[in-house]
Amino acid sequence: MLFLGCSKNMHRSTVIPCFAASVRKLRSGLGISQEELAERADLHRTYIAGIERGARNPTLLTIKKLAKGLGVSSADLLSEAKCNR
Repeated sequence: MLFLGCSKNMHRSTVIPCFAASVRKLRSGLGISQEELAERADLHRTYIAGIERGARNPTLLTIKKLAKGLGVSSADLLSEAKCNR
């Protein structure tokens, strides 16, 4: 099943790993730990770890919190999730 607005290459099996990689890349680029991001985003550190492993499927509200913690807009965070898999 494809999501509306997503290409054939961007389906369920790739969306979560791509998002996970984007969060990890942006966090690493800021030079902050998962714990620091969790604090900034008002989330638990183990939840951040789960997102970065691709084990979690975050809600829109969580994406908004992550974006704020990373200093980017939600749209920018989601646009970073484009990857070539």
